[in-house]
Amino acid sequence: MDSPQPDTFLPQVSVVIPIYNGETDLPELLACLQAQTYPRDRVEYLLVDNASQDHTAAILQQATESAPAAGWNLRHLTEAKIQSAYAARNTAIRAAAGKIFVFTDADCRPQPNWLELLVPPFADPTIGLVVGEIAALPGKTLLERYADSRNLMSQKDTLAHPFCPYGQTANLAIRRQALEQVGLFRPYMTTGGDADICWRIQKQTTWQLYFAEWAIVQHRHRATLKDLKSQWQRYGRSNRYLHELYGVGLTRKHTWRESVYLLSRWFLKELPIKTSKTLLGKTPAIELINTPISVYCARARTAGQQAAKLSEQATEIEWL
Repeated sequence: MDSPQPDTFLPQVSVVIPIYNGETDLPELLACLQAQTYPRDRVEYLLVDNASQDHTAAILQQATESAPAAGWNLRHLTEAKIQSAYAARNTAIRAAAGKIFVFTDADCRPQPNWLELLVPPFADPTIGLVVGEIAALPGKTLLERYADSRNLMSQKDTLAHPFCPYGQTANLAIRRQALEQVGLFRPYMTTGGDADICWRIQKQTTWQLYFAEWAIVQHRHRATLKDLKSQWQRYGRSNRYLHELYGVGLTRKHTWRESVYLLSRWFLKELPIKTSKTLLGKTPAIELINTPISVYCARARTAGQQAAKLSEQATEIEWL
């Protein structure tokens, strides 16, 4: 599909960003939002404080007060009842004026032309969802470089899901009419809600999905083992929740026996070969530890999937 030129299709856009303890990320995020090339009179930014315990509220209040002088529409909202990014997004959707809802996260860095490239596909009246791409911010730690080498956050992986394609809410846009038909996010879900909302729209309506590959936000990968473990446990919980909602297959269990085998093979065979290639400049150094990190992630995902159980409350859908 050939996207129309940005200056011929300029719908009112509402950018929705849930924030929890985001004081570190907010300065860069706000700068990225201010730098957007989409016409400022056609976009509002709704930042929702999801009961943060740091200085998020104060930063948002100050930014909101100074925004009019800078010529942009920034709104500070609060969702304190439910600790869930999906509940926070619903709070913003209800308060929004736009015909197109655009979602990203506090730890993302949208490129200046992000909205300019993400919105035009909606000129096609059959398009209900537009998915933009997610790229890595430059990483400093080994874990960040590992995730970057594996292209872990790319939307191309979720768009290839065997059940139905979907986009992560780090870079996703949805037409208001689509949400009016299928409802909002499940507010009590803690993970997997992006797949759920995309699948409901595609399975229950005739709206189509479009991939705007050049509409890019950058995302910071996890830099510590603790954060990496939490991320992959969350992926496992998402697998379980979506299995219970849609019957999709669970990820294969990663056993201790498999871990021992893979790590033994890595230590005895892979590591000597890759060390030689690294010393000769033929292989990036990060390749030396790919296998143990991959095993660590697989174990965390299995643990998250095994421990998860979708509550009855988490199946509830809110409506506009």
